[in-house]
Amino acid sequence: MSKIPVFVLSGFLGSGKTSLLERLLQECSQRNLSAAVLMNEIGKTDTDGESLSSKSKMIEKLLDGCICCNKKSEVVQSMEKLIALKPDVIFIELTGVANPEEVADSLTEPELINIVYLEKVITLIDAEHILSYNSLFESDRELVKTTRRQIEVADLLIVNKTDLVSESKKQKIYKVLLKQNSMSRVFFSTYSNIDLHPLLNQVKSPKQTIKVRIKREPHDHHKHHDHHKHSDNHHNHSYSRINSITLKLSSPTSTAEIETFLKKWKSNLLRAKGYLSLGDGTYLMQHVMKRVNWERSSYIGDPYVVLIGIELNEEKIKEEWGRTVQKLGASS
Repeated sequence: MSKIPVFVLSGFLGSGKTSLLERLLQECSQRNLSAAVLMNEIGKTDTDGESLSSKSKMIEKLLDGCICCNKKSEVVQSMEKLIALKPDVIFIELTGVANPEEVADSLTEPELINIVYLEKVITLIDAEHILSYNSLFESDRELVKTTRRQIEVADLLIVNKTDLVSESKKQKIYKVLLKQNSMSRVFFSTYSNIDLHPLLNQVKSPKQTIKVRIKREPHDHHKHHDHHKHSDNHHNHSYSRINSITLKLSSPTSTAEIETFLKKWKSNLLRAKGYLSLGDGTYLMQHVMKRVNWERSSYIGDPYVVLIGIELNEEKIKEEWGRTVQKLGASS
């Protein structure tokens, strides 16, 4: 069965995420693709859901909390409800203060990992305010950190509200974005109005079997309105810069062995988690930043570890994991 692609819409408050989401739903409708939406609002009231409900009947809303903090289990439940409706694609619109890799983490929960995959992270930028957000003197540190991370992990950056800024400010914004993420395509727009055709080319309904890879081209500011070229047929592969790698391990291991393995990838690793046997039972391991936490778990499925990072080298990681598994097998 083909996995369902998930697009994450990220960006600070008022950057134009809902406008883009409305346009994406419209485009899906024109292509006869069924689209589901998971919306996240910080407050107790749903400000955008009503305007979207006419465009998609498959909408789940998480209110009064950030998807990445206190809503993990609810994300899984909401996603399961949407998956049951058999959509061709799922869009997740984050709150302005959420980090996209937290969502990538949620998508690797046991209930979801074999059903969905992260296809793209799209980050919207408010052209009028982005330079202020980026200055430590004008904003608080947490806000700056969040905004930078949303830019760093994006596969596509849309600088919105360009009608409100001068050409010289656009050039400054472009330099800031290039410094923080030289890999992503950058588009300048008003009202989130960009060509969505290449973005959704790889989404197919079950009736169609070809999946098109969008190949990232070298960065070129002067060609930011060009279409992506595409090639190769693939199934169930993410072409997001945030990638996750699942590793299986049937034999018991030790905390030291796993933590040593994780340290080898620290330059690209955002987080890792897994359910592993430690001899005296199954434990949930969670690695965020430099901290690794182990807690006893009632999980009864096959043990596994998931690494989530920016452009992780899957071949090298799997090769090294093979050596680790061999070593563990020999010592057991």
